[in-house]
Amino acid sequence: MSIIVTGGAGFIGSNFIHYLLEKNINEKVVCIDKLTYAGNLSSLKNCFENLNFSFYKEDIKNERGIQSIFDKEKPDIVVNFAAESHVDRSIENPSIFLETNILGTQVLLDASRKYGIKRFHQVSTDEVYGDLPIDRKDLLFTENNPIKASSPYSASKAGADLLVLAYYRTYGTPITISRCSNNYGPYHFPEKLIPLMIINALKGKQLPIYGDGLNVRDWLYVKEHCSAIDTIIRKGKVGEVYNIGGNSEKSNLEVVQAIIKYLNKGEILFVKDRAGHDRRYAINADKIKKELGWVPTISFETGIKNTIEWYLSNTDWWEKIISGEYKYYYAKHYPKEKK
Repeated sequence: MSIIVTGGAGFIGSNFIHYLLEKNINEKVVCIDKLTYAGNLSSLKNCFENLNFSFYKEDIKNERGIQSIFDKEKPDIVVNFAAESHVDRSIENPSIFLETNILGTQVLLDASRKYGIKRFHQVSTDEVYGDLPIDRKDLLFTENNPIKASSPYSASKAGADLLVLAYYRTYGTPITISRCSNNYGPYHFPEKLIPLMIINALKGKQLPIYGDGLNVRDWLYVKEHCSAIDTIIRKGKVGEVYNIGGNSEKSNLEVVQAIIKYLNKGEILFVKDRAGHDRRYAINADKIKKELGWVPTISFETGIKNTIEWYLSNTDWWEKIISGEYKYYYAKHYPKEKK
């Protein structure tokens, strides 16, 4: 069995690769990553020692390069994490998100058709559903909710989802899609809420929160997400969409207060709200529970403790990102590779 993981040097992708290598020692894991600002080879440092792991620096939009990798590796499964994913950046420059998230997905789908893969799994987001009112806790996103994207980022992910479903309908491509709630955990790029708050608190900086801080998200520990995707690619029904949630709704303010309480330091600073900021995301994950038997088992209290402890124990990892040194890791690791 050979599994291609695109975007495998990013946050969730790298955690998924660690999960696969630790769990499935007889399967080959092939990582493809362009190594943009959020792609960090040091997140995969230990993986290079595993004979079942290989890495390719490639842009998923490069059709010739992608097909060359597929031709060499003969993958059985493709899991597509590769995406531009930061909402603020999508507001500043939407075109990059459309190119990578939609056109890049199309290149991967075409290669998957050509080389006869057994499963193409698209990793999506609950943000494609838009948002929910804060005062209606009874309302949750189901797989039947209409697409109602709020940002260029979520619109690009929604577009990719529709393209994946179209390839299933038109060509019979064996696809599945998962839409998850907000992830947190090890190897999370420091511009995101939880790692930013942890690092700022450790450095004695203020902790900036958008608007009133009452925006609600369902928080999912990243290792739980990895196990859910692994379940879907092996047991999920072709052509289906599965929501993945953590059953841990928290406001941004509650999340930051939990970090301050654990570290016993940090001062909150409320800043101007993000344009078009969604108020609440909440996942109904009954489908994956009933059909595939997957349920989250790690509470937010345990997950946030594990996350904070990881950042305390891996200061070298995030210090290199903050300083910009991580950008040179690839050149150091592969000195003969041409940029």
